[in-house]
Amino acid sequence: MKNTRALFTSTLIAASLSLISFTSQAADISSRNLKMPIVNAIDHPQGIGAKVFVDEVAKHSDNKIKIKIFPNGTLGGEQQVASAMQGGTIEVSMMSPAQIVGTIPEFVALDFPFSFKNTAQADAVLDGPFGQKLLDYMPAKGWVGLAYMEQGYRSISNNKHPITKLEDVKGLKIRTILNPLYVDMFNALGANAVPLPMPELYTAMETRTVDGQENPETSVDANKYYEVQKYFSGTRHIYNPQLLMVSKKLWDKLSDDEKKIFKDASIVARDAQRKAARDMTEVSRKNLIEKGMQLNELAPEEIERMRVAVEPVTQKYAAKLDPALLKQFQDELERTKDL
Repeated sequence: MKNTRALFTSTLIAASLSLISFTSQAADISSRNLKMPIVNAIDHPQGIGAKVFVDEVAKHSDNKIKIKIFPNGTLGGEQQVASAMQGGTIEVSMMSPAQIVGTIPEFVALDFPFSFKNTAQADAVLDGPFGQKLLDYMPAKGWVGLAYMEQGYRSISNNKHPITKLEDVKGLKIRTILNPLYVDMFNALGANAVPLPMPELYTAMETRTVDGQENPETSVDANKYYEVQKYFSGTRHIYNPQLLMVSKKLWDKLSDDEKKIFKDASIVARDAQRKAARDMTEVSRKNLIEKGMQLNELAPEEIERMRVAVEPVTQKYAAKLDPALLKQFQDELERTKDL
């Protein structure tokens, strides 16, 4: 009887300790209402990834952490949002790493034209030591990077004519993101680069302030650029990842349990977003044709001519990087070239 009573008492104490531990763990998740602006539509792969992340965080925080998505650039362009995140007035976002190279110049390596042969190679480099090395630069500048997602391969659309050779780019007014490498790259191709925030792009094309722009098919489709553009040419000049990131000011307030929820949710969202981006590319291509756009591919030799034309731009920005970092990137590209 004594043994039975002792066993019961031990079991009761263990259960109580377990409950206390569980209660303490639950208490480490605070109620929060956060903002997550993105520049694309909610049905764009960027929006799909954002929604998966938001839903995962809500689910694993027992709906205590609520993140509201603001699509279509309603809270401003990406650089404006990135600055607000440093100040802590916006907590979460997803954007191209190219948008923050003015603050973290090391990210420019991901924008070197024609670097990634395919998405398998991009995934391996971004999810590996080199990708993590770039994320390590972020906290000192006011952000925390959680995961790399996918924007896709950037190509050129315009209203003048199809681009089938290097010379066809000459003289076109092409909107670029607010990034010096992009401006230099398009000027090197013979275009007149016009840097603009994405929320201003549709109107700029509608009013013929610019002749065209450069984005993946999914962005052209989701943002209805087919309404103001005629030709889409598969230059695929840059593979463009997306960076899921949070404000360092928010991150420093999160408990260890909350940080784990964010990190775990980012991996689930990353995998779902990449799959959506890749599945939707062909769907978008078909939709663009149905909407009246003319799509064309470029011969490999013309792609190579473009690569050669922009090589001085790559060398210019590569020279600004730490030689050890540049070598790590080049080694990773070599290691993954056959994926």
